[in-house]
Amino acid sequence: MNRKILKLEIDLDFILIAVTASLKDYRACYLINKHLNFNFVRTEDLAVDNLNGSNNRGYFSLFSCYWEASETDFYFIANKGTEGYLVPEMRKADFFLLIKNYIDETDLENLITSLNRIPEIVTAVKIDPKKIKSRENLLF
Repeated sequence: MNRKILKLEIDLDFILIAVTASLKDYRACYLINKHLNFNFVRTEDLAVDNLNGSNNRGYFSLFSCYWEASETDFYFIANKGTEGYLVPEMRKADFFLLIKNYIDETDLENLITSLNRIPEIVTAVKIDPKKIKSRENLLF
């Protein structure tokens, strides 16, 4: 009997920034909106099935912003939710800023620098999504 193995490669066409700040999610978004002229708006919570190997569904707060000029989507996601962590291997990250579609490399560096200048944010660093084990949780 011949066996065929199907290998599925996930398209990780986004940029991921891990943000550490001991703030509530809405407070962090407010500061980003205020200091960086974003317009993050709370949307329906991100629901993730089979989180951490359990059959439970986890919910994570989600804020979104859309730049019409560059057609770029920004999502601000809490790492800690109702059933644990969205990305368990990055427990020190409180939030993730996920950027879909195009953003210029210099704009990205300016964004990270500007995030780090907000006094209440401890740190913001770019993360390679391909190196994260639970990267499937970030696909929505």
